[in-house]
Amino acid sequence: MDKTITYSDTRLHYTVEGVGRPLFLLHGWGCTGDIFNQIKPFLAEHFQVFTVDFAGFGKSEEPQSVWGVEEYTRSLEAIVEYEDIESPILIGHSFGGRVSIVYASRNATRKVTLVDAAGVKPRRSFTYYRKVYTYKLLKRLLPLLVGKRKAEEIIEQRRAKAGSADYNNASPMMRAILSKVVNEDLCHLMPKIKAPTLLFWGEKDTATPLSDAKRMEKLIPDAGLVTVAGAGHYSFLENMPLFVRVLESFLAKEMKK
Repeated sequence: MDKTITYSDTRLHYTVEGVGRPLFLLHGWGCTGDIFNQIKPFLAEHFQVFTVDFAGFGKSEEPQSVWGVEEYTRSLEAIVEYEDIESPILIGHSFGGRVSIVYASRNATRKVTLVDAAGVKPRRSFTYYRKVYTYKLLKRLLPLLVGKRKAEEIIEQRRAKAGSADYNNASPMMRAILSKVVNEDLCHLMPKIKAPTLLFWGEKDTATPLSDAKRMEKLIPDAGLVTVAGAGHYSFLENMPLFVRVLESFLAKEMKK
């Protein structure tokens, strides 16, 4: 069933399937809820599955202002309240993991699964900061040197070469949001998560490295880590049979028989 809700003048789309305890699927940046299509049939046999398109993705509208993880979490809280749900189960991949961390740190949550989740601020090299500040300096000086239109062309060419695929493929508003959320460190919230938490991680994940998962395991009071050999940032898709078995074990007591 397709459903919509409006939060902060932004129309959000989500789907509801199955019967049982409420379980939310929260996708990563640049994806939509469709990324969970392979796992949804299994989950819908045992749970009432809510698959959310975050604002700016899929069938949901872009925010009208620069949101951070806080606003995305509030939008999830709005859906939970609208559906009159208590203590949902959360499964969040990448950016969806960020939202899961914030949500579970301040709301009753039955169980949490973080899959290659973001939330630990990456350590940046000197080279990274040199590129960032050179880029900012160019944006200020080039219009004075070559004119506004030519400066915009040069800056866009430089950005296209240096920017990530997520950044390059985004609209101006979503680029601004990505720039904001990617630098938010959520480590201070992790000790506040009371729900049992499963960490499912690709051994060779370069976007959110395994070291992030090990840090989360230490900071979250009741957490356990499953490492997927040879997998990258989409470990649940790269080894779906293992993901299903691990979820079956982790969520066994919550499943509708």
